[in-house]
Amino acid sequence: MKYVKLGHNGPEVSRIALGCMSFAGFYGPTEREESFACLDAARDSGITFLDTAELYGHGLSEEIIGEWQRDRGFRFNIATKGGIVIDGKRGDTDNSEPYLRRSLEGSLERLKVDFVALYYVHRRDWSIPIEQVTETLEKFHEEGLIGGFGYSEIAPSSLRRAASVAPVAAVQNEYSLGTRYPELGLIRACKELGTTFVPFSPLARGMFGENRLDPAEFGEKDFRKNNPRFLEPNFGFNSDMVASFREFAHGRGWTTSEAALAWVLDQGEHLVPIPGTRTAAHLEEWGGACEIGFNDADRARIDQLLPPGFAHGDRYSDAQIVGIERYC
Repeated sequence: MKYVKLGHNGPEVSRIALGCMSFAGFYGPTEREESFACLDAARDSGITFLDTAELYGHGLSEEIIGEWQRDRGFRFNIATKGGIVIDGKRGDTDNSEPYLRRSLEGSLERLKVDFVALYYVHRRDWSIPIEQVTETLEKFHEEGLIGGFGYSEIAPSSLRRAASVAPVAAVQNEYSLGTRYPELGLIRACKELGTTFVPFSPLARGMFGENRLDPAEFGEKDFRKNNPRFLEPNFGFNSDMVASFREFAHGRGWTTSEAALAWVLDQGEHLVPIPGTRTAAHLEEWGGACEIGFNDADRARIDQLLPPGFAHGDRYSDAQIVGIERYC
């Protein structure tokens, strides 16, 4: 595992973090023991950075992490998120200081810590200027509750506005071989401002796994069940494209997922992707991504196999994209 500094003055964290949304059952049922085994594998592989949120299972993901840390006597650098109204109407957000403070305090209690390395605003509240929200987050930092702060799913313009108030440690947006949107300004803005860019779903929600997915096997609560890229005919087109990439990766002696993750890492030293899984077996499939070094021929071949914009279908349905800041 390799390590990099988080934001301006943050701790050194692993170049690959672990996304913990799956601990709350977003992609199928899970059990505490399975999540604990996954966290064991993450620790043993050198991962030191976890990503979770208040929203994930209404705090369930945070509770599992807190119980694991207490049981194992090991501390990760943890990022969590707030600002989406739990049990509110679809798309409700609240970035006011009282709401964010209650959310943060609840997260700290569930995680069984008095400090987190990073706290994100999960979704923007359009009624409050981002400069004012940044002042709130900086106050939490000055109080010693958080090491740094960031935003999820924002535009480069919003990042620049926030950074004019205080240093933004990280920005989290979807980014993978299948979703290249952040290349339209966000990755560049992060680099210029000293902000860590944190790609979520870097394996395209399981599309870049070792085996072809079967949407018929998705559970009723699986996030992908109504996602445009996993509906026909889009899914068939996407799977065929990924199959060609899978063949390329295997020909180079790599798993599909570690090759796809290595491509994300190759886009800049300030990128810290957070592939998510609930199983130790899946984690092991991409654990060697940091050791892969592409040459120019590899990059050219990947670009030929999966050119920007290859993915059929939007990354979210109209219902799923609520609260996300669009740009370009």
